[in-house]
Amino acid sequence: MPRTADDRLLAFCSMVLLIGSASASDLWPQWRGPSRDGRIAASAWPDQLDEKHLRQLWRIPLGPSYSGPIVTTTQVFTTETLDSQTETVRALDRQTGRELWKTEWAGSMKVPFFAKSNGDWIRSTPAWDGESLFVAGMRDVLVCLDASNGNVRWKHDFPAELKTELPAFGFVCSPLIDGNDVFVQAGGGVVRLDKKSGEIRWRSLTDGGGMNGSAFSSPVLATLAGSRQLVVQSRTHLAALDPESGKQLWSTPVEAFRGMNILTPTIVSSNRVFTSTYGGKTLAFDIRRDGEKFTVQPAWSFKAQGYMSSPVLIDGHAYLHLRNQRALCIDLADGTERWTSPSGFGKYWSLVSNRDRILALDERGVLLLLKANPAKLEIVSERKVGSDTWAHLAVAGSQLFIRELNALAAYDWTLPGPSTQP
Repeated sequence: MPRTADDRLLAFCSMVLLIGSASASDLWPQWRGPSRDGRIAASAWPDQLDEKHLRQLWRIPLGPSYSGPIVTTTQVFTTETLDSQTETVRALDRQTGRELWKTEWAGSMKVPFFAKSNGDWIRSTPAWDGESLFVAGMRDVLVCLDASNGNVRWKHDFPAELKTELPAFGFVCSPLIDGNDVFVQAGGGVVRLDKKSGEIRWRSLTDGGGMNGSAFSSPVLATLAGSRQLVVQSRTHLAALDPESGKQLWSTPVEAFRGMNILTPTIVSSNRVFTSTYGGKTLAFDIRRDGEKFTVQPAWSFKAQGYMSSPVLIDGHAYLHLRNQRALCIDLADGTERWTSPSGFGKYWSLVSNRDRILALDERGVLLLLKANPAKLEIVSERKVGSDTWAHLAVAGSQLFIRELNALAAYDWTLPGPSTQP
């Protein structure tokens, strides 16, 4: 049977049973949350973001990073780049922000001049499986840490081992954990590794680390046309691989300025994939199968251009932040524009949805609470919570974790009493 978003969330809940008594909605274990699509199934959110309803628990200063925080039942993991030369991973107490452990390694690089405004610091969001934390360093390095104490279990320096070039913008892809495997877009292509030993199982879609290999996007697993597939977006193509063998199943070109295919591919249904690119269009593709052969058929396209924000899907509609800084609601069935906001917001939104509510955090530090309404843009509440918030928002239970460029803060919608500072 095809895996829907509910199926993916159920699979994660099964993993939670192995971790402990927490519910999936109380954890934020990877890029874009439990089901890797910005969607959580939690208690209804309050309708206000003011200080009375959303209280800051703690805030600690840190070095710069664009990695989103990872949240377990007791810990919060975050990364930083210190003194432009050292990459650091910290584990913090979830309730107080107190540091539990810290691990460092040398790992800095300079990004091209036209990206300097977005800095040279670490970008990838780690992934946690209940025992290990998988962290991508800028110099195309993947490190597996013991989540309980920060000890290094294994480490891969892909350029040194595979003789590939350093990716121009650093290691941007966020690791994907599946069973005993971890998948990353690194080493000039896509790599499957044994998560326990770090052994490379296969490497695919390789071209030596150029425009195709230096990916901005992060992979997802889905069942499309009756086949389980690893869906990836390189800087020039949208493609799928057999997770077991690494064999390419299908591929289609996706237009983008300077290869800015940044969005995580979004699975609409059992045969449809959604994406949107800077310098291209907003697109949907249908995946068909005839025997062992797969074909890619354009379903529809729309003139609007995405940028860095991966959308959330609710009741047959995609809610997306655009290159022109406006917000778009588009019908996933036929690509009909339902609305585009009359004015812009910041340059970026990280999006989390729960039922018919959406939290949108832009890079200016403005947090918006939206109602998912195909008829119009409906802002329920908003609040300034920081500045330079390019990292993805994390929501776990009643708590929100906001990574500013130089700080990490925790908030709670329901906790009574005064804030606790570390």
